[in-house]
Amino acid sequence: MHIREFQQLIDRMYSDKDRARGSAKTFLWFAEEVGELASAIAGKTDRANLEEEFADVLAWLVTLANVEGVDLERALTKFTGGCPGCGEIVCRCTAKMT
Repeated sequence: MHIREFQQLIDRMYSDKDRARGSAKTFLWFAEEVGELASAIAGKTDRANLEEEFADVLAWLVTLANVEGVDLERALTKFTGGCPGCGEIVCRCTAKMT
C-alpha cells in the first residue's frame, strides 16, 4: 500500500469525525499515541504490541495530515534527493546525534 492510499483509506473511514474534532484535539490524540509507543519501546513489550503502537502513531499522523489538508506522499518528496540538511543519500549531518 502506498502512503497516499493509506491516507485515503483513513480519510474514508474517519474524515467526518476527524474534521469535527479539529486539529488541536487530533494532535492531542496523536501525542497520546506517541507516548504509548515510547512506553512500549521503553518497556520492551511484546512484538505485537510494539507493531500496534507504531501503526497507531502512523494512523494518527495521517489523520492529522488529513485534517490539515496535507498530502503526505507529496510532502515526503523533500527526502527523495537525499538528506534535506546535507543533501547526501547517507546523511553526514552531525546535528541531532543525541
